[in-house]
Amino acid sequence: MTTTTGHRTFDSFDPATGAVVGTHPIHDAVEVRAAVAEAGVAATWWAGLGWAERRRRLLDYKAVITRDLARIVGVVHRETGKPKADATLEVVLAITHLDWAARNARGVLGPRRLFPGLVAANVAATLEYLPLGVVGVIGPWNYPVFTPMGSIAYALAAGNAVVFKPSELTPGVGVLLAELFAEAVPEQPVFRTITGLGETGAALAGDPGVGKIAFTGSTATAKRVMAACAANLTPLVAECGGKDALIVDADADLPAAADAALWGALSNAGQTCAGVERIYVVDAVYDEFMGELTRRAAAVRAGRDYGPITMPAQLDVIRRHIDDAVAGGRAVVGGPESVRAPFVDPVIVEDVPEDSAAVREETFGPTVTVKRVADAEEALRMTNAAAYGLAGTVFSGDVRRAMDLARRMRSGMTSINSVISFAAIPALPFGGIGASGFGRIHGADGLREFSRPKAVSRQRFALPGMNLTSFTRGQAELDRLVRVVTFLHGRRKR
Repeated sequence: MTTTTGHRTFDSFDPATGAVVGTHPIHDAVEVRAAVAEAGVAATWWAGLGWAERRRRLLDYKAVITRDLARIVGVVHRETGKPKADATLEVVLAITHLDWAARNARGVLGPRRLFPGLVAANVAATLEYLPLGVVGVIGPWNYPVFTPMGSIAYALAAGNAVVFKPSELTPGVGVLLAELFAEAVPEQPVFRTITGLGETGAALAGDPGVGKIAFTGSTATAKRVMAACAANLTPLVAECGGKDALIVDADADLPAAADAALWGALSNAGQTCAGVERIYVVDAVYDEFMGELTRRAAAVRAGRDYGPITMPAQLDVIRRHIDDAVAGGRAVVGGPESVRAPFVDPVIVEDVPEDSAAVREETFGPTVTVKRVADAEEALRMTNAAAYGLAGTVFSGDVRRAMDLARRMRSGMTSINSVISFAAIPALPFGGIGASGFGRIHGADGLREFSRPKAVSRQRFALPGMNLTSFTRGQAELDRLVRVVTFLHGRRKR
């Protein structure tokens, strides 16, 4: 669509009804460059405010979001189709992360003295973390507040300005978040939103004025974003989805495990990167667990307990994976008939071959595969065989064993006897390995992700007879150095 002013626009839709929710401009490369340039000026001002003033203003922003929580929830509901209760939970979690980032930035990133070692005893060593300048955030549609705010809040707290490109499916959420920030910080465009399609995101990733890109989306899109960043050696933090597994050990609380597995698999219509797409159950409790799982799943309905598939094209992937799973396994809840666009009812398939697309590829729908295993070690091997490595879950009555399984699970995050609980803890970093991406948001690691370490060494006094970085040094000084090093490091530990 083109307006009378010649500006191209696009519409966002309610995925449940197809109704137009809003119309937004498609910002081109020239407009993106102007936005980044303005953000660069704002970044200097924002960094110059200092820790205390940024903290105060970010807490003001938190208060504004909290005041307008219902308004934000309404936009999320209309653009994603998710129930308002789920949208409310998402916004509340974003508020807690914003609060943590604002209150902890100085303690994590501020200057601190380090021990210089005996060889450099005359030198004071200081480490601090400085802002990058402008951070570009490219956000997803499945959690359009919580996920991008995991980058936006921490980048702002670290002293950066932010240019945010939300998904073309949820642009209204991104526009509203920036408008509310301007109420708390009206002086400069420290946080601004640009809207558009893939070309807008590519322009942001390829802009030389951007100090870092935070991207959330598919692995395939992440590779394209990474290629755009490469032109300017712009660093990237990428969260690219997962194929996360839940392990049920022989001594697990089975009703709790089934309840958590169902929520992890079906909430938000299964459109959760850190949700549950695979379940491995120890043989001794398999039948009892499946009874619990199928009984609970029978009471869950799409359109009532969770919303539609937000991205229409994902329906084709979901159909293909259901067909693939049923061809190799046995559907115990739902099946191909569960796809009734734009909704998909719960689908549970057991005994699906491990080399099938339904087990190996991210489905991003309300489906889950269940596999009987001999023991938890076999479950762990199957869990770790995936290319993805975002998150996972262990249910076990033995805390020590559960911790051991969690540590050895090839993932960035693991929940024990709960599902996705790490996302609600601001102090914990969020991110994956392998095809799930790299880098971290949230927590102290998330604050450092959006800053650069600055090391400063200051000579406090000269060491007599030990001027080693001078052409005037003699053999005696080198001999003295070797004696010191030998004393400190020359003895083997027994």
